[in-house]
Amino acid sequence: MISSAFVRAAALLSAIVVLAGCGLDRTLAKKADAIVAESRPDVLDCAGASHCPIDSPYNALVADADAASAPGAPVHYVNLLEIGEDSLLLRIHLIRAARKSIDIQTFIWAEDDAGWLVLDELIAAARRGVRVRVLVDQLFSIDDIEWLSRIAAAHANFELKVYNPTFDKAVTQPIEFAAGLLCCFSRFNQRMHNKLFLVDGEIGIAGGRNIENRYFDWDQTFDYRDRDALVAGPEAGREMQASFDTFWAHRRAVPLTRLNDVNQRIVADAGRSETLQPPAGIDWARIGSLRARASDPGYIRRLFVDDALRVGRVEYFSDSPDKPEHPESPAAEALTAHIAELLNGAEREVVFETPYLVLSSRAQKIFHDLRKRTPRVPVIVSTNSLAATDAFYVYALSHKYKKRYLKRYGFEIHEFKPFPGDAAAFVRDYDRLAGGIETGEYHRYGRAPVKRGGVRLGMHAKSLVIDGTIALIGSHNFDPRSDDYNTESGFIVHDTTVALRVRAAVLRDAEPENAWVIARRQGDPFVERVNDVIADVSTALPLFDLWPFRYATSYELKPGCVALAPSDPHFHECYDDVGDFPEVDLPMKTIYTRIVTAFGAGLAGIL
Repeated sequence: MISSAFVRAAALLSAIVVLAGCGLDRTLAKKADAIVAESRPDVLDCAGASHCPIDSPYNALVADADAASAPGAPVHYVNLLEIGEDSLLLRIHLIRAARKSIDIQTFIWAEDDAGWLVLDELIAAARRGVRVRVLVDQLFSIDDIEWLSRIAAAHANFELKVYNPTFDKAVTQPIEFAAGLLCCFSRFNQRMHNKLFLVDGEIGIAGGRNIENRYFDWDQTFDYRDRDALVAGPEAGREMQASFDTFWAHRRAVPLTRLNDVNQRIVADAGRSETLQPPAGIDWARIGSLRARASDPGYIRRLFVDDALRVGRVEYFSDSPDKPEHPESPAAEALTAHIAELLNGAEREVVFETPYLVLSSRAQKIFHDLRKRTPRVPVIVSTNSLAATDAFYVYALSHKYKKRYLKRYGFEIHEFKPFPGDAAAFVRDYDRLAGGIETGEYHRYGRAPVKRGGVRLGMHAKSLVIDGTIALIGSHNFDPRSDDYNTESGFIVHDTTVALRVRAAVLRDAEPENAWVIARRQGDPFVERVNDVIADVSTALPLFDLWPFRYATSYELKPGCVALAPSDPHFHECYDDVGDFPEVDLPMKTIYTRIVTAFGAGLAGIL
């Protein structure tokens, strides 16, 4: 048997080996800079002063918002983007309509159909004369060095930076990943989770979506139920621009030529002029259809502009890139403090949606204080079931504390089904997706196997509605990572119509055909009391929570019954107990083994 001392020594040796080779190779960087400067084209496809954009009906909305705004009384237009493909369609339209600048910030940028399409459109915009800047977090973004070397030399108007790269590289190898955890855990663990899409400093999109097929309903096995908001108007645009510029200028935002694996490829490929190649198996028919619709002003007007809501105050919130270095500073805590202030003002209802119901200590205090102050205010929560989540181990931590959430904070919890009844409404052309057995490609995110084939949906939206008057739509998961490690961003819209629309969308996700409701088990009162005592002791254990019989479980509405709150005395008459983990295709022993393991892995990433 290999001793723990040997394992530690091997890990330390690996870290030393990796660290010995880290640090920017300045000679290579200078060579790469020179090659890129010489080879990167600067010729424009357009001679017009406005850089030949397509016509966009959003221009009229921006002009109206600017004209109607006054000091202290701004005007904005808002679209809620509930359908993934619509959100991608709108992004492509706005890229083609850009006249001056495009700025994008994202946590994930995948090398799939959506990732290539957006890149290709951005490079085309740069060739028209539009200044394009892209900032991606290093951990889960483009890991094809050839792609990155081609992007570096795409055009003089196009620049991509990588945020917080490990050991000055774009791609982190497994041994480097381990070394990063050993030597520099705090920095390695801090990620830029922001999602920002800004055109001409006037029209912005923010929310939960990254640049990957599964966020836009283009994956054949697993897609996200997510939410973005588009905001057109002066103040939100200025706030987004200021935030992006701050991140762009930060020392952790590193140009491609300053990454050793990329500059090596640039130098090795000097003299080659290949363009960025699309991924294998790309669906050209689907891309062609979306491009045609994106260039049709009438279609964009009917689908989006005619439905845009005129509102007043909109805040764009964003953490500072210095947040993780000074976690106790007022600036680092500003966003959480602002959300707490909004929640402290709740008088009638709180509705929120989060993929990972693992509350930070600060979030726990906020909801505990809310419960003590106004015990009758309902708190309705929409989150993932184990069958729908993309993070098995994170769900385990949520499962551990369900009693706390139900009893101490008074949550009404609804867990999203992997095959919701309204799937065809949530995903455009849902029936055309292939479905079938999942390949395991994305099982690194921790999805549990399910009992049937088809296109699985997982909850990824992050939204909060207070009293039906204030809506928050963004990247914040209300968890420890969002509070302490990651930087986050999004919109806070102070408008009743927008808030009620977000509320309606969240409550639809929580309807019986789309979600299971979590409620206390029904059984013999004495047995239940004994079980509760043992479960409470087990829950208090810091690492291993061995007791399998929990306070609450999942319930399904019986046919012919109407939906009831778990607090209703007739609840159990109308709901069937479907077990702790419905639809999951694993034996209970295996599930609980994994869950127990998860309690010893409290540092598991929450994405």
